[in-house]
Amino acid sequence: MRFYKETNFKDTEIGRIPKDWEIVELRNLIKLCQNGIWGDNPIPGEKSYPVIRSTDITHDGRVVLSNTATRRILNKNVDQYSLQDGDIVVVASSGSSHLIGRAALFIHPKDEKTYFFSNFIIRIRPSINSEFLYYYLNSYLYFDFLKSLQQTSTGLRNLPRREWLRFKIILPPPNERQKIAEILSTIDKAIQKTNEIIAKTERLKKGLMEELLTKGIGHKEFKDTEIGRIPKEWEVVKLRTILNLKNGERPKISEIGSVPIYGANGVMGYTTECLVDNDFTLVIGRVGASGEVHLGKGKVWISDNAIYSENYNKLKVHLPFLFYLLKFKRLDRFASKTTHPIITQTFLKNFLIQSPKLLEQQKIAGILSTIDEKLEIERKEKEKLERIKQGMMDLLLTGKIRVKVA
Repeated sequence: MRFYKETNFKDTEIGRIPKDWEIVELRNLIKLCQNGIWGDNPIPGEKSYPVIRSTDITHDGRVVLSNTATRRILNKNVDQYSLQDGDIVVVASSGSSHLIGRAALFIHPKDEKTYFFSNFIIRIRPSINSEFLYYYLNSYLYFDFLKSLQQTSTGLRNLPRREWLRFKIILPPPNERQKIAEILSTIDKAIQKTNEIIAKTERLKKGLMEELLTKGIGHKEFKDTEIGRIPKEWEVVKLRTILNLKNGERPKISEIGSVPIYGANGVMGYTTECLVDNDFTLVIGRVGASGEVHLGKGKVWISDNAIYSENYNKLKVHLPFLFYLLKFKRLDRFASKTTHPIITQTFLKNFLIQSPKLLEQQKIAGILSTIDEKLEIERKEKEKLERIKQGMMDLLLTGKIRVKVA
């Protein structure tokens, strides 16, 4: 596939576009435009159907079918409202204004089910590539248009359809539309494959954490304790016996600093000073994202909405192991049930944990950190692919870069 830089443009009402492209309104590309259907509560013994909701559409325009609602649709409505492969579903009403206008392409999973959408559906004319239009409705050109609608309607909760249908689209020739859709779809498939690898690796990590942090490595004998069944050689200890905890302090954020500032949610900025300089520092959210656990390395600062390990007994605990163990314990479950959930030092100091021998802690942390490294590589690969996709959309959908069509 060959690309070339366009040099032959014409001036139009929406800016400069390639001379052989045209401007059309969205309404002229649509053969069907209708509300979706929500249906009724299912009745035992009667047929029900999966209904996609606006919350099943992701920020990047994908339809997630794993958690659809199950609803009863009257027989007389099935043919009219059922989704067809290539339909575009649109969030036309929502309690969240940032969701209004979000569009996704429905690709039938070939599972013999009949799907419905609860909100708004458009079906594209056969001569128009629905995949191309889907990408256009997930480009900055469309998002800028949605922002302009937001500015003219404070607190927008319903899509103003008359104005929306007049959205102006820059349309390439048919063969080029198809090529653009193919290119972007290829990148999407690579992103999806990466997503699947990440999901599979996360499932592996979850299973290994369950196994390693409760049964350890190679143990045959177990004992019952106040925190559950653990290997016979392990101890049960309070956190205060292996580390000293301290509240963080208000940081001085600096634009030129290189020392990470950890808050309850993780790294929140950088500074030029450090509060602690250890090989590892355990950070636990105190208020806000209370119970969230992070692991700092070297020089770090900890803000006043978090608690940190000032120092620890290196003969008793390998801090990366404790990081994984406390993540597994889900400390957020123990935060106070108040408007602003909080976890205190007093609670943490008396919190009971299982404690293997130091060597086993190091082995367990090593296994889990290897998986985290793989996850980090895959997440960076996904970010790279998303940047490539965004760059290609910006160039191909505006005609700045053209696809050579035979």
